[in-house]
Amino acid sequence: MRIGLGVVAGENDVVFVLLGAGVHLLDEDTDDLVDGDDIARFRANLKSLGLPFHVEKDAMPSDPTWNADGHSVTAVTRDEIAGLVQRGRRFLVF
Repeated sequence: MRIGLGVVAGENDVVFVLLGAGVHLLDEDTDDLVDGDDIARFRANLKSLGLPFHVEKDAMPSDPTWNADGHSVTAVTRDEIAGLVQRGRRFLVF
């Protein structure tokens, strides 16, 4: 997320796609994740830029604390994710 935020600072169109366990980057409590204490700050910066997170529909948690900050989320299927990749020119995958 930190690297993506740096790329957004340039003149590049960026799409954030969270799939599988990656959806937990929007959990209310991310302290147990790597760089967890910084994730809320990165999310806040992305939110202020109006960038939505494209989140794998089948991996979206039903827990009410998920996405407690109310980030813009676009639910996408694996096929829709494949379409995003086909239209892209460069990728960072973690």
